[in-house]
Amino acid sequence: MTFDLDDFLTKSQQAHASDIHLNCNKAPILRINGEVYKIATSLITYEDIKECLDKTLPREYITGQDKDLKDIDYIYEIKGVSRYRVNFCKDIYGGKLTFRTIPYKVKSLEELQLPSYLSEYTKFNNGIVIVTGATGSGKSTTLASLIEIINQTRKCHIITIEDPVEYIYEDKKSLVTQRSLDIDVKDFKTGIKYALRQDPDVMLVGEIRDKDTLLSAIEAAETGHLIFSTLHTNGTIPSIDRLVGFIEESGQEDFRTRLANCIRAIVHQQLVPKVDGGKLTPAVEILTFTSTVVDYVNQGKTHELELLMQRSKQPNLVTMNMSLYNLYERGIITAETALEHSLEKVEMNQMLKGVQRNASQDNSIL
Repeated sequence: MTFDLDDFLTKSQQAHASDIHLNCNKAPILRINGEVYKIATSLITYEDIKECLDKTLPREYITGQDKDLKDIDYIYEIKGVSRYRVNFCKDIYGGKLTFRTIPYKVKSLEELQLPSYLSEYTKFNNGIVIVTGATGSGKSTTLASLIEIINQTRKCHIITIEDPVEYIYEDKKSLVTQRSLDIDVKDFKTGIKYALRQDPDVMLVGEIRDKDTLLSAIEAAETGHLIFSTLHTNGTIPSIDRLVGFIEESGQEDFRTRLANCIRAIVHQQLVPKVDGGKLTPAVEILTFTSTVVDYVNQGKTHELELLMQRSKQPNLVTMNMSLYNLYERGIITAETALEHSLEKVEMNQMLKGVQRNASQDNSIL
């Protein structure tokens, strides 16, 4: 093998790369602090990709027909270095491998610079907590931190159903059972179905991708279980419409009520560059389903939730602009970064101008 995969991944780990891209006929690429960097080395060949695939592919996927593989996710580990979520996909050059670094240690909310209020969601006995955001925004890491809090503080049974299993939990106060799609279970719906027969208290469902997964998660929550999951949406309020949209239009009104009474919170996050050297920090939008929020959702008034959140001074209702503004005010990010990552740029621009105007007035007094 001309390309030493383990050596390259180890060096990438030392460079703090979050993702490693190996493309046929291209130089390797690392993502560090949100930006991609080409590595000055020999181009990756088709034979390199094939040998890397042969080296890393779990035996469960080796069926004698691996030449027909087009898209697959699995886990690879270098003992003492890191675990990696691996994606193989076919492309016009023959194939591409993407490695996502998964640290051994599950970081705390404080270490991740996430709002401490999120720990409140680990205290629910039932319902659904959803973390949303783009790929690479830290959703899985946030959920892992919440699951670890439960593992450390509650005597219960936690079942995770993931695609694939990422963080590995060591049993502490809780018993943790982890299952991987394709290897241990067919799909999320099936995983939830059989998990309910395994005496669970808490479930981590990797992603709500479709109607069947959503309905299965709701049924589990309604029968007294606490469910954590992710969703690919751009904000907490759009997530509600996305979930309702999984249901046929004729049944959406009744389903909206069922959903409102089942969801405990939706959290949306994105990673934004800090002023100190380009490192990333999370900006977090928080929508806790208080009685008022439940009423708004029941009545189909999701468009009014933004104003409700804007007026709130509590940590359980925080808009993305409020989170970005707070980071700016504390000197963690620049005004340009706050504006660039804002979901409501007009409002953010007004907020920033207000800060600058107040600063100018303070200087004149001095």
